[in-house]
Amino acid sequence: MTSPTPFSKILIANRGEIALRVIRTAHAQGYKTVAVYSTADAQAAHVIAADQAVCIGEPLPSQSYLRIPAIIEAARISGADAIHPGYGFLAENEEFAAACRAAGLVFIGPSPEAIRAMGDKAGGKRLMIAAGVPCIPGYQGDDQSEQRLSQEAERIGYPVMIKATAGGGGRGMRLVPSAAQFADLLRSAQSEAKNAFGDATVILERAIVEPRHVEIQIFADRLGNAVHLGERDCSVQRRHQKVIEEAPSPAVNAELRARMGAAAVTAAKAIAYEGAGTLEFLLDRDGNYYFMEMNTRLQVEHPVTEAITGLDLVEWQLRVAAGEPLPLSQDDIRFNGHAVEVRLCAEDVRAGFMPQSGTMRRWEVPSGLRVEHGLRSGTSIPPFYDSMIAKLVAHGATRDEARRRLIRGVEGTVALGVRTNQEFLARCLSHPVFAAGGATTAFIGQHEADLVPADEAGTTRAAVVGAWLLLETAAAGRHGVSDRGLAHAMPLGLRFALDGKRLTASISQVQPHRFTVRMDGTEHTLDAVDIDKGEARFILDGVMNMVAYDRDGPSLWLRLAGRPFVLDDLTRAAASRTEEGGGDGRVRASMNGRVVAMMAAVGDAVSPGQPLLALEAMKMEHVHTAPVQGVITGIMVAIGDQVQAQRVMVEIMQNAPQGTAT
Repeated sequence: MTSPTPFSKILIANRGEIALRVIRTAHAQGYKTVAVYSTADAQAAHVIAADQAVCIGEPLPSQSYLRIPAIIEAARISGADAIHPGYGFLAENEEFAAACRAAGLVFIGPSPEAIRAMGDKAGGKRLMIAAGVPCIPGYQGDDQSEQRLSQEAERIGYPVMIKATAGGGGRGMRLVPSAAQFADLLRSAQSEAKNAFGDATVILERAIVEPRHVEIQIFADRLGNAVHLGERDCSVQRRHQKVIEEAPSPAVNAELRARMGAAAVTAAKAIAYEGAGTLEFLLDRDGNYYFMEMNTRLQVEHPVTEAITGLDLVEWQLRVAAGEPLPLSQDDIRFNGHAVEVRLCAEDVRAGFMPQSGTMRRWEVPSGLRVEHGLRSGTSIPPFYDSMIAKLVAHGATRDEARRRLIRGVEGTVALGVRTNQEFLARCLSHPVFAAGGATTAFIGQHEADLVPADEAGTTRAAVVGAWLLLETAAAGRHGVSDRGLAHAMPLGLRFALDGKRLTASISQVQPHRFTVRMDGTEHTLDAVDIDKGEARFILDGVMNMVAYDRDGPSLWLRLAGRPFVLDDLTRAAASRTEEGGGDGRVRASMNGRVVAMMAAVGDAVSPGQPLLALEAMKMEHVHTAPVQGVITGIMVAIGDQVQAQRVMVEIMQNAPQGTAT
């Protein structure tokens, strides 16, 4: 079809920073917008930014943002005549694209046929092989029996990669080092794929050792034109989830860019593609590249491409969807400088990157960067969706300039109230291997000790400053903890936890603005220069610093020297308080989440480390294991239950005779 398809009001079928990104360009182009939201997002920024908004359900993915009939109905009642799917799962859902077509709505994305062709990894790989695009050797057949898959893995040769055909975001993907581990990892991948996508089908591929993950951004219109907009390097990943993206890739020269770009354009034309798409490749040490998959949507990391091309890719999507030709030909596209992006996530890095939810009490972004987010101070971060809460993007004339700017911006971001991976990102960007452009997909695994270290010097400084602020905020009476005057010269004993580590200190005021803090046998002198609600300047060890802080009852959040810390005031906590480690035989929820699997039952004899159940939070599954040996005497949750962090889910009678239920 080559006739135009004009539209005037766009419904954005997504949330958060994704919806805000689309709304911004849509408004700039003169379009009206409609947001959709779950009940958990009623006060979200994307709801406020749109011209209209429609509630489409309760705050669970299966009941809100993925409910196709509810979204189509929202378009009908709001008068929207086009739908932009954002860049979440619905952007690659052929049923959704077909439903939009059936309802007479313009779908701002590729056709259902193109999504079907490339959305299935097995079918897409067969198409690419036929089109002459280099592909990783593997198996993408219909026989999904464990025996056949095991035979094919032996033929391919270990290590092999198992991938869910309907997958995305690293779900349903497992690296298998040897034949002995194949069966267990296959079942795990199939189970996760079935839960996430409703399809347990997998493909097998030869595992490329320590490759780079390089993707090509393409665009095509319905007139048969197709171009590429260069590459992005997404090699820095954890659990197959991208952490840092940059453009151009430090491993790609002009000649390789032209070859990979030509392959990507060939692939797009082979399926009569329309709109934005991304072809993902693995690049080995010898410069050989292999097609992995095609994402039939705009990517989370598209801002780095926009930065180096000066183009608005959402604007291109709107123009192509309306039937216009591509704004530029391949020869007209220019690349300028270098751009780097990081994904700021609500997660506790030191607790195994556990997803976090709660209230972002204080949120301030740095100037000079592009920051895509839907946050403000006081925003609630629910446990139901992806853990990514913001993207920070820096552009510079050179890679090192962009990297330095981004480090400063990440360290300058104030995110207090919910733990994030802020410090981890800064350490990744500062690491010598990344700075030299040498990071592969193995980067985080190889250097995790450097990226998640025990920074004793920084911890000590934060403990001293935190102790002072605990006393200051308590004595000021602003939080109802204490009205003790600061002028009292007698030392005050404090007990607190710093990022989970329990500490004791004594603090006394020796002069109007001078304090002595004793901790771990060492004495520190701190001079208060200026203190106000939320900001304080002080001199410690001869250096003046500024700290941003916020107190929520017994919890004090700090940002000191670019690093966030959390102090929990335990001074008045009962000394007999039960630890949270499960030593009492109780298995507590490690986070807010939904029970998605049960691996044990009442009466089962269990050993330490044995899997009991799995919670899903922010699109990731977390298995909870038995903390002690004994017999399960109670299970307080069922599959589908939504639980709060620290809720007791399982009780175990320790050292009970095996096979005996109580």
